[in-house]
Amino acid sequence: MLFRAWHRGLREADLILGRFADAHLAALDEGELAQFDRLLEAPTRDLVSWVMGEFSPPSEDDTPLFRRLCEFYALKDQPE
Repeated sequence: MLFRAWHRGLREADLILGRFADAHLAALDEGELAQFDRLLEAPTRDLVSWVMGEFSPPSEDDTPLFRRLCEFYALKDQPE
């Protein structure tokens, strides 16, 4: 999963999923791993648009884990 998170083919998606995976993958439970795997299967451009808030994900992808990913991305995007 970690490899897949860093190798989506679009750098923005790599940074979004890869950084989150580096920070959280080891601590995810079985259900969260399944949710993350589902996000890894999402079309790359859709995923980036969802995280950036351009449009909402489908209900099956709008999970607590997805919202954590969005929060994590928003924090990483803040200037220090």
